[in-house]
Amino acid sequence: MAALGVARSSCGLLNGLRTSFRSFSQIKHGAAVGTVTQCSQQNHCRWYSVSHLSVKERIDNKRKAALVGGGQHRIDAQHKRGKLTARERVELLLDPESFVETDMFVEHRCSDFGMEQDKNKFPGDSVVTGCGRINGRLVYVFSQDFTVFGGSLSGAHAQKICKIMDQALTVGAPVIGLNDSGGARIQEGVESLAGYADIFLRNVLASGVVPQISLIMGPCAGGAVYSPALTDFTFMVKDTSYLFITGPDVVKSVTNEDVTQEELGGAKTHTTVSGVAHRAFENDIDALLNLREFFNFLPLCNKDPRQSESCDSPHTTKC
Repeated sequence: MAALGVARSSCGLLNGLRTSFRSFSQIKHGAAVGTVTQCSQQNHCRWYSVSHLSVKERIDNKRKAALVGGGQHRIDAQHKRGKLTARERVELLLDPESFVETDMFVEHRCSDFGMEQDKNKFPGDSVVTGCGRINGRLVYVFSQDFTVFGGSLSGAHAQKICKIMDQALTVGAPVIGLNDSGGARIQEGVESLAGYADIFLRNVLASGVVPQISLIMGPCAGGAVYSPALTDFTFMVKDTSYLFITGPDVVKSVTNEDVTQEELGGAKTHTTVSGVAHRAFENDIDALLNLREFFNFLPLCNKDPRQSESCDSPHTTKC
C-alpha cells in the first residue's frame, strides 16, 4: 500500500509539471499576450512603461510644467486680482539672471484623498526656492505659489524652505520670504503641521544671525502667519494681503460678530493697530522695488563689518 501511495504521488507530480510546462509554452508563444494587453489597458492595472522620450526631453517637459505652476488659467486669475505670480516676484526682486533655483522638480508625497493622481502633482509643488543677488549681494529667497493648492504648505514645501534657510545660516546671508499661502495643506494633516514646526525652529535659530524679511503678498491664514511674526521685518501689500489666524467666517460662527478681512488682518490693521507689520505698499511692484532699496541697508549676517560703520552726524549721541 505504501508503494502504491508513492506511485500515485509521483504521477501527480509529473502531471503538475506537464501542466506548468504547457502553460509556459503558451505564454512563450504568445497565447497569453491577449491577457497581458487587456490588463494593460485597464487603469487600475499598473505596468512599467518605457517612455519614447529621451532623458533630456523628459527633463525639459518637467521644467516647462514647473514654470507654469498651477496652469495658465490660474496665472490669469492671479493677474486679475492685481497680483504677480511667484516667479514674477522673484524675477523682479533679484538682479537679472542671478537667480539659482533649488528643488525645481520636487513633488508632494501625499497619497490620500486622490492626491496621488498626476493631475494633483506639480513640479516644485507650491513654492519657488533658491538664491540670487540684490545689487550684487547674496540673498536666499522663497516665494509661495498661490496657483498651486493656494500656496498651502505640504511636507515637501516645508523641506524646500528649510533647505534654503539652512544654507543661508551656513554661508551667512539674509532670507526673504514672499508669503502668499492659505496655510497648512489639509490633505497631509499632521505632516504639514510638522513642517511648520521645522520652519519655526529655523526662524528662532536664525534670529540675530542673519536678517529675516517677510513680505506678505496675499491672504495668509493659520500656520502661514506665525513664521512672518518671528522674522525681523514684516511688510504687507495694501488691499491684497491679509494676516489672520482664522478668517471672518470662523470669527462669526464663534463670536457672532461680522468683520471683514481688512478689519481682521489687513495691511492697515497691522501697520496702525497691532504693530505686526512695519509698512504697507501700494502693490506688488511697489513692494518689491522698495524691498530692493531697503536691502541695501542691512548687513548680510552678524559678522558683516558693514554693521559697525560709524555715523558722523551731529544729531547722534553715544550711549
